[in-house]
Amino acid sequence: MSYNDAFIRACRRQPVDRLPVWYMRQAGRYDPEYRKIKEKYSLLDICRQPELAAEVTLMPVRKLGVDAAILYSDIMNPVASLGIDFDIVANVGPVIGNPIRTAEDVSRLRPIDVEGDLSHILETIRILDRELKVPLITFAGAPFTIASYLIEGRPSKSYIRTKEMMYGAPDIWFALMDKLGDMVITYLKAQIAAGAKAVQLFDSWVGALAPRDFRHYVLPVITRIFRELSDCPQPKIYFPGVCSGELLEHLRGIEADVVGLDWRVPIREGRRRLGGKFAVQGNLDPYVLTAPMPVIESHARAVIDEGMESPGYIFNLGHGLFPEASLDKLKALTEFIHRYSEEAASRLRSAKGAS
Repeated sequence: MSYNDAFIRACRRQPVDRLPVWYMRQAGRYDPEYRKIKEKYSLLDICRQPELAAEVTLMPVRKLGVDAAILYSDIMNPVASLGIDFDIVANVGPVIGNPIRTAEDVSRLRPIDVEGDLSHILETIRILDRELKVPLITFAGAPFTIASYLIEGRPSKSYIRTKEMMYGAPDIWFALMDKLGDMVITYLKAQIAAGAKAVQLFDSWVGALAPRDFRHYVLPVITRIFRELSDCPQPKIYFPGVCSGELLEHLRGIEADVVGLDWRVPIREGRRRLGGKFAVQGNLDPYVLTAPMPVIESHARAVIDEGMESPGYIFNLGHGLFPEASLDKLKALTEFIHRYSEEAASRLRSAKGAS
């Protein structure tokens, strides 16, 4: 069976004939076929059915021609195993029935039981490991981002209760970070054992923190997570979410392979802030996809040109796809990225040969 390993090679900063591309939330509501499935099943319903979750994961690979699959799941799935009551509410997001507010709340959190409570997710990974001809990326939500939901009780723009705990009750905060760090490590190791070819740690909202607070309250658990995973050969990705450019220089010591960039920091500057220590992934503004194709291609070309300045670049968006995105435009964009980067790579090889 032929296997497209361009994504893995790029994660390891090895040469590729053309850039690999995948899109965050590439299995989503922009696809009419997926919308029909969602008319019958909720996100959590789909996740509980391995065959269906695997099929939804495969759909964008077949339709778009992307170079990696991202597991259809949700960052909140593992918290149920800790004893958290939650639901994913339409047009709201995660809503927590028993928010974490006290030391007693933290102490009641159970250790994660992946095999017992999340066996359906592991089975989905095993199915995809048999079916895919591109690498499967699995993922977990990072401790700060998960904590922001658990403490606030639902999505927040201010994170007032989260920061209140951080600043006012640091002993409770760090106890929560320890428990969520343990959850992430156990969960990602189980995903790798089931067949994941790469793992991504989503820290979607950590950009809400000042660099000083990130270093003190969050970076220690991020460092521990990647250190505990360092014996696993699969590439490891950290995506510090939106508005996180000021945090990049503080990531130089983590044992990840790839760092995702949002669209606010040019790739060249992101690499500089990261000290050239990682492959990078990103970072087209998702809403560029509302533009005509010539405009989309112009923006993508600029991103690709910067990305190809050094080995180790994966094309992606700076955040997830939105429901109004066009399936046809995404397919055309994927084809353009492959074609343009292949031509650019050929030119670079010819220039090196001539020199």
